[in-house]
Amino acid sequence: MIFPLAFIEGIGGPELMMIMFIVLLLFGANRLPELARGIGKSVREFRKAASGVEDEVRRAMEEEQPKKFPTHPPAPPGGTIPQAAPDKPAPPPAAG
Repeated sequence: MIFPLAFIEGIGGPELMMIMFIVLLLFGANRLPELARGIGKSVREFRKAASGVEDEVRRAMEEEQPKKFPTHPPAPPGGTIPQAAPDKPAPPPAAG
């Protein structure tokens, strides 16, 4: 499956050959290797910087993970959990 980009949908073989010919005419045969080398170095530096940023974000995410606290108090050392006293009914209101 081919996923064309929005601005180069219809570029095929003949169109690419024409673009390469125009680039050759504009820059000359001597400058093309220098141009390709410079583009390659730029892409390499970009990837290196992007991976550095990705590592930094990953490291920051690991440091800032919240510490989990227990939702209930720990059990007493006796091994049994104390039961809460049943609610006492409220005394009737005083007549008066």
